[in-house]
Amino acid sequence: MKKAITILIAILFALPLFAQDAGLLPDSSSGFQAGINLGSDVLPTGTGGALESWTHLGFTPDFAIGKFGIGLDLNIRFQLYSSSTQPFRIYEGDWIPPAGKTVFDLYLPKILYVRYGLRGIDPLYVKLGSIKDFTLGNGFVVGDYSNMRFLPETRMFGAQLGIDGSLFGFPYAGVELLTGNLARFDVMGGRFYLRPLAGTGIPILKAMQLGVTGVVDIDPYLYNMPDGAPAGSPVMVLGGDVTAPLISGSIFSLTAHVDGAYEPNTSMGFSTGVGGRLIGVFTYDAGLRLLQKGFIPTYFDENYDIYRANRYIVMKTVAPGDFVPGWLAGLGTSLFKDKLFFKVTLDGPFSPIPATSTDLQADYPHGKAVLGLGEGVIPNISFRASYEKYFIGRKTTFMADLVDPTDAMVGLAVSYRIGAAVLTLQYDAVWNPTTSAFDIHSSLFTSVKF
Repeated sequence: MKKAITILIAILFALPLFAQDAGLLPDSSSGFQAGINLGSDVLPTGTGGALESWTHLGFTPDFAIGKFGIGLDLNIRFQLYSSSTQPFRIYEGDWIPPAGKTVFDLYLPKILYVRYGLRGIDPLYVKLGSIKDFTLGNGFVVGDYSNMRFLPETRMFGAQLGIDGSLFGFPYAGVELLTGNLARFDVMGGRFYLRPLAGTGIPILKAMQLGVTGVVDIDPYLYNMPDGAPAGSPVMVLGGDVTAPLISGSIFSLTAHVDGAYEPNTSMGFSTGVGGRLIGVFTYDAGLRLLQKGFIPTYFDENYDIYRANRYIVMKTVAPGDFVPGWLAGLGTSLFKDKLFFKVTLDGPFSPIPATSTDLQADYPHGKAVLGLGEGVIPNISFRASYEKYFIGRKTTFMADLVDPTDAMVGLAVSYRIGAAVLTLQYDAVWNPTTSAFDIHSSLFTSVKF
């Protein structure tokens, strides 16, 4: 109890001192903003997977100068009158490292982000902190990777770095680097690319890229190790790509690509396709694939931290087999300057769904749908919903299994603004293949910007 009170007092005194000493005042000319969050998080207790509700009080200062910005996430979660003998109880996992975690694991994520520049716009960009949807190249090795799958219980502090040769007057090469967790450097890698014809001045040729990607996970069992799993060792995926924007325009655009990748069980996969926009508001993707049995396309995807142990077991236990042709198709729309967007992507093999169940992801269709509404289209309301489903058809028929929650990831965030205050409901249901059950993460909180 004394420890909890001491931590609380330190935080309450530190917040105003931080703002005063740094000269951070609520003045728009200074580039400073701050928010106060008050809400409720549902978190596991660590005993049998039971969940408990904790009150959440947070302070999120955000300071920017030019292309540089930094945001902090300082919060305390507590329970009042949790028992007759304990009128105040703090969630010690926010401040005292539990077993298996270091001080860096716990305190680096208090920095919400540090950034310089913007990806795709500035020749130099750096972002440290939460990673939402990072893709290398065309996404055949790393696609929409995120280190945020364990929120709100656990936040990780990763890093993204991009350097384009045009920064030095040499537009012929560039590199992008990634790590999901700076405290451990468990998932890390990058893509080096060349623009060999950048000096030609011909639009199609000067933007063509030849890329090489390499990503390694040094600890595939970091978050879970299934019973009877093989001994762990680092796993590396290598890939190469050729990408060429054939048509660029606001009405119609077309980019073609060819990708190949090699995974640790010596399996290989190849992909070719096109993507772009139609009439400026519709997005599309179409592709053909040739995947060797045992190959996992987009090995490092949005849900990698959840599936990493299971994918590693496939790499250790499944020998490569015959090549199987497959397909990919995506269609979406983006309106009101991307404030309203919707996209559905499906991929799978041309071969029938296996009669006998397998744990090979590429044996089955896979689908993902995202729907989002930014603030302003409907007064005061914004939301984002997502649904991703693996192994479609493994349990029942295709259509019935498409909506079955097994092997699915469901996300929903709804916000309602009242003046300077925003009320947000966030809910994530993540299928855990180790326990064959859903891990539920939910939050309800109010934030105020000043």
